[in-house]
Amino acid sequence: MPDRPRAEWSPVAALVAVFVAAFGVLPIANWIPGGHDAPWYATVASGWVSGTAIALGVGIVLAILSRRTDRLWREHALDGLVAAWTRRPILAPAIIAAVALVAYLVVARVTLSGRPLLIDELVQVYQAQLYTHGALSIPAFPHPEFFSSMHVVDTQGRVYSQFPAGGPAMLAIGVLLGAPWIVGPLFGTIGMLAFAAYVRTTEPRPGTALAAALILALAPFTVFMSGSHMNHVTALAWVLIAIAAMARVMTSDTVRPWWAALSGLGFGIAATIRPVDALAFAAPAGLWYLVRALREPRRWGDALPAGVGVALPMLALMWVNLRTTGAPLLFGYEVLWGKAHALGFHTAPWGVSHTPARGLELVSLYFLRLQTYFLETPIPSLVPAIVALLLARRLDRFDRYLLASSGILVGLYFAYWHDGFYLGPRFVYLLLPPLAIWTARCLPSIRDRIGAGGVYRTAVYTALCSALIAAGMLVPLRARQYANGLLTMRWDADRAAAKAGVHDALVLVRESWGAQLVARLWALGVPRPETERLYRNVDACILDHAIEQLEHGTARNAAATAMLLPLLRDSARVVGSPVSPDTTEQYLPGLRYSPRCIARVNEDRAGFTLFTPLLLAHGDGNVYARDLHGRDTLLLRAFPNRPLYLLRPPTSRVGAAPRFYPLSRDSLERAWHDTTP
Repeated sequence: MPDRPRAEWSPVAALVAVFVAAFGVLPIANWIPGGHDAPWYATVASGWVSGTAIALGVGIVLAILSRRTDRLWREHALDGLVAAWTRRPILAPAIIAAVALVAYLVVARVTLSGRPLLIDELVQVYQAQLYTHGALSIPAFPHPEFFSSMHVVDTQGRVYSQFPAGGPAMLAIGVLLGAPWIVGPLFGTIGMLAFAAYVRTTEPRPGTALAAALILALAPFTVFMSGSHMNHVTALAWVLIAIAAMARVMTSDTVRPWWAALSGLGFGIAATIRPVDALAFAAPAGLWYLVRALREPRRWGDALPAGVGVALPMLALMWVNLRTTGAPLLFGYEVLWGKAHALGFHTAPWGVSHTPARGLELVSLYFLRLQTYFLETPIPSLVPAIVALLLARRLDRFDRYLLASSGILVGLYFAYWHDGFYLGPRFVYLLLPPLAIWTARCLPSIRDRIGAGGVYRTAVYTALCSALIAAGMLVPLRARQYANGLLTMRWDADRAAAKAGVHDALVLVRESWGAQLVARLWALGVPRPETERLYRNVDACILDHAIEQLEHGTARNAAATAMLLPLLRDSARVVGSPVSPDTTEQYLPGLRYSPRCIARVNEDRAGFTLFTPLLLAHGDGNVYARDLHGRDTLLLRAFPNRPLYLLRPPTSRVGAAPRFYPLSRDSLERAWHDTTP
């Protein structure tokens, strides 16, 4: 029987290319009324057009010149590197990993200051510190408003992070080493090595495998994220370990139980860090193991160890949940935010209804941002992968696996209400491995389809020009942008306290009036979602007086919430505060503020800082607590013999460093008396 002719193109790959092109080029988010949008699209799209024109123009010129001189084109210039990659299966990836590790460490220490800058990072480092002290949680202070924070559970007398246990457990390694910032670079490097092992096993062309490893290791999105404390890095590393081990199993003619167990363990540990991300890659893998075992019973020797590998970390996670939240499948974020935090189309924790239309907006934003943040090239970053997908002749089993996992990941975050953006579209960070593979296939695919003539040379020179512009201009600009942002989060309280001679003190931290209101609502037992609704839709002065009355009464939890919700009747009229530097505070036009509220606004104007970063400050025996004015008497009774300081910046200028101002108990009592209505 004659062989069937090879398909000239893959319909599935073409459909994926069309999807990525549509969401990565068209401003779909801007076409859907309401909800999320991309107001920056016109500017970014203009940059894509001009950047592509420059790179393509240079590529065309060099391709023409290369026909006239051999100095510009050597047909086999990279054969030596590819041969070294092939002959040195350990040394070659190790060299790439070493270069990548240096880049990640520089970003971690220089660009990101070696500190957790996003609240997600900070709270997980806080939990990691608890782990290193042998605790899953700590007792709550009797008056939690002084120490409460977003993403920190402080209910039922215990305090712990809302995040799954695996992420903080990874950071605990760095805490034990005295350098939590090193965890991202280390796991970024481990993930790169695992990916190199994966493409060596699955990619038939050594040159493409080498290119894919280099792209994933040195893509700007990878480099910046690997310098952070974000749990996306550790989750990706464990997923890559899992799929690299799975590739060994799936390409072997014999049963490989230990590799299978390692793949299951990788998926399981990833699930303890980011359950949704792990599910996207573990579910197709589990189905693959199961189908193989059903078709060939001896393959149960792979499937069962893989299942055990998944189960062990999950059992540990459920045990931690049981000891903290009280139920093995209940996570801290559900304790804080309820079922509204979960996947699905429903009212989100902050009161907005998450619909399929909003899900499409978010998917649009993720792919539009990937066009920039993935490679930071003047040409949109997804163009090479789109071209390679369009030119693909067929998909092998590993291509189908990664595309299925990627589709599930996008689908899951389509059904999730939050816009995950930090250092790039972080919720789709796990798309980087398949994107690296398809990007690496772009030039070989062009050569296979069209030949090694002028079009191919133009593509090569265009890619080279684009990479040089990114490395020489665009990536350094992005690094400077990151280095100059989130200045308050970079401030080292322990070092500043030691320099100022502040030790064994009670330090009252002056947050904005709005932040104080939120903490006081939490202390009344108002659930997080209702707190957000009230804070975002009620005038700050009206809310302040209502909270004050409740604090002097006995109503708490549901009763307090019921008494506050009628304040939402004027929500359509309130606007961002025109009088305070904290514009998240709301203002009802025409309302005359009381002397107490005027004093709070003036305090905002004088300067305020953030309390949450001080959860990590433990030096010199100082205790940091939120300043709540008259309620501070409760703190003074709990810490009667400590010297007192107020911590705030000298001005309301963004990024102004806080200072320690000594206080006396008498001056505090006079200030509280003067501002009492």
